[in-house]
Amino acid sequence: MEGNAFASIDEYIAQFSQEIQEILQSVRKVIKDSAPEATEKISYQMPTFALHGNLVHFAGYKNHIGFYPAPSGIEAFKKELSVYKGAKGSVQFPLDKPMPYDLISRIVKYRAAENTEKASAKSKKKK
Repeated sequence: MEGNAFASIDEYIAQFSQEIQEILQSVRKVIKDSAPEATEKISYQMPTFALHGNLVHFAGYKNHIGFYPAPSGIEAFKKELSVYKGAKGSVQFPLDKPMPYDLISRIVKYRAAENTEKASAKSKKKK
């Protein structure tokens, strides 16, 4: 492991100020509640939830929370996400505005359904 590798999401979150820790814990809870069967891990040095492959990643920064639901998750909600800075597979939620927990929840549910569908299509092909 590299020098700043994190063993767990708790360890990752602990490096931030109390205020950011609370937001990260809330984002984590929303993801957990939206995809209860997903597992937690650290991937690409950030908190990740996996369900039939990577589901979503999130990360804390000085001025925003980064949320990474893959390009399909961004595309499906592009109208609602258009008010935020983002890229093909990521969006930045500024810390000086309320976190859009409802939107995060809906994106996670969308991604969970997408990954589950892909996994069941793959298992059908194998039979």
